[in-house]
Amino acid sequence: MSEPSPPTDGPMPGVRDALGLLGRGETTARDLVERCLTAIEERNPELNAFVHVDAAGARAAADAVDATPHDERGPLAGVPFGVKDLQDCAGMPTTKGSRWFAGGPPVDRDDLHVARLRAAGAIPIGKTAAPEFGAWAYTASPALGVTRNPWDPTRTPGGSSGGSAAAVSAGMVPFCTGDDGGGSIRTPAGFTGLVGLKPCYGRIPTYDVTRLAQNAAVGSLTTTVPDHALLLDVMAGPDDRDRTCLPAPAVCYADAVEHLDATGRRAAWSPDLGFGLVDPEVRAICERAVAVLVDAAGLELVDHPLVLDDFVPVYARIEGVDMFVGVDPALWTERLDELDPLVAPGWASAARATLPKLAAVEDARTRIERQVGGWFTGADVLLTPMAAIPAFAAEGPMPTEILGRTVHGGMSVPFAMLANLVNLPAINIPAGVTAGGLPVGLQVVTRRFTEELCLRLARVMEDAAPWPRHAPGR
Repeated sequence: MSEPSPPTDGPMPGVRDALGLLGRGETTARDLVERCLTAIEERNPELNAFVHVDAAGARAAADAVDATPHDERGPLAGVPFGVKDLQDCAGMPTTKGSRWFAGGPPVDRDDLHVARLRAAGAIPIGKTAAPEFGAWAYTASPALGVTRNPWDPTRTPGGSSGGSAAAVSAGMVPFCTGDDGGGSIRTPAGFTGLVGLKPCYGRIPTYDVTRLAQNAAVGSLTTTVPDHALLLDVMAGPDDRDRTCLPAPAVCYADAVEHLDATGRRAAWSPDLGFGLVDPEVRAICERAVAVLVDAAGLELVDHPLVLDDFVPVYARIEGVDMFVGVDPALWTERLDELDPLVAPGWASAARATLPKLAAVEDARTRIERQVGGWFTGADVLLTPMAAIPAFAAEGPMPTEILGRTVHGGMSVPFAMLANLVNLPAINIPAGVTAGGLPVGLQVVTRRFTEELCLRLARVMEDAAPWPRHAPGR
């Protein structure tokens, strides 16, 4: 019998599609890895999504999968993926997008979620670009260069998981990991037409992702909702090495995404959360998507405004708490000039923070938590635009003018940060494309610990209004 040939025609298969090809013997893990390596070689020079590729390690892992009987393989066996460069993957360097760590040796351990993916048989193929320390909603740094959006290379794929988003949207790999401390999974997903869930903090255990601020959660970027649910089933669950992790989920996400009944849930649409400035085309696209989702899911659309003050400054001050955790003090006291000039002032400002200042910021977050918690007594689902504007210039910086008004940079992507501040699950759903050909995302936010409802609503939308799996021509 001849060996199966690699699936070289058509788009890169998603996670479940790849597993189907492998299970039916229509391809091999080695073929999938070779296909990914070829796609990276062809597309990465333009997009700069991958900043390190371990071809030898991926081929060896693929050969090991192919040598394992099918009934002994893990649930993700043979599926290649990329790892965000803020996360550790054994045998590869972790630069965090910084000249402080560029050129460093490979790390000797996996982050907990990467280890779970690897144990399930998934094959890490390389590291994807991130801005320095994940600081921005675009992906560019002096250390790693500029990462570009496959829908329009003059635009950003977002940040800080921009390399992961570009890699998946361009069809280089079936999925990538990401982390989301203020929209860093969801914003790139919105800018590149992908699915991106921020689970609740602790749903997926980590070694050291923002333990003090407790804003960030790890996760993935995928082309489909069922792929996302499958990956969450693999990554979620407690680990004794993470004191902040949650108990095991009470549901199987792969089942819930297909069968959870969302009928009658109360949903409220907020175009601006009371303070944002939103591009009219983005708003119109999201409003049409809301109408489709409400009808398809049988939701009750309620008039229940959520009116908040601008919380971005509160978020920014809290996020600064974690900047120094795990970093040699000599770096920020003696090598500050090596940082991205846009990042360095944040380090200097955080170094001057005092406990009374931090307490005041935490008090401000508590007030927001109470307000949002009270709002959820009248609704089950919050719907907002994912970002206020379409993807902006790839080189950055974050825009400081929206609709002719001068604003702080965070106003281009303000709505994502709420779920991080108050620890709610939230997902990006592709909502449509602008006249200029740029994806627009709709954000779905639900009550704490209800990731399954986010995923189910995204799945309903996927059936009702299917989106392109990859950027055009990819």
